[in-house]
Amino acid sequence: MFGPVRGPWQDELWKGWWGEEPPYHVPTFVLTHHPRKSVEMKGGTTFHFVTDGIDTALQRAKDVAKEHDVRIGGGVGTIKQYLRAKLIDELHLAFRPILMGSGENLFAGVDMTALGYRCTQNVSTEHALHVLLTKHV
Repeated sequence: MFGPVRGPWQDELWKGWWGEEPPYHVPTFVLTHHPRKSVEMKGGTTFHFVTDGIDTALQRAKDVAKEHDVRIGGGVGTIKQYLRAKLIDELHLAFRPILMGSGENLFAGVDMTALGYRCTQNVSTEHALHVLLTKHV
């Protein structure tokens, strides 16, 4: 989600999709295979690039967040890694009633019931269907 870059960082000037002030306003940890120095932005967002995998990224986020929630965003591959590792407590999905064509299937090869997830809330609006899946121990 940080950018369209695949492979080594070609241009350290790229600072994400959001312009000078990203919407996060908190330290944000970006999973990557390629090291990069942290990027400090306006509004309190600092992007930290983590090459040690999902466990390290999550632990660093928890350390910074202290008692606050940690939110995970990313592509299908990232979310699947966290789901399979049972590291997501709640998954909020927003379905928009449009056809997008092809793409990656979030639930292909992931048995949410076997992982302990249950649908605990669903709200339908004119613009989207919101579904909350909660992990039960």
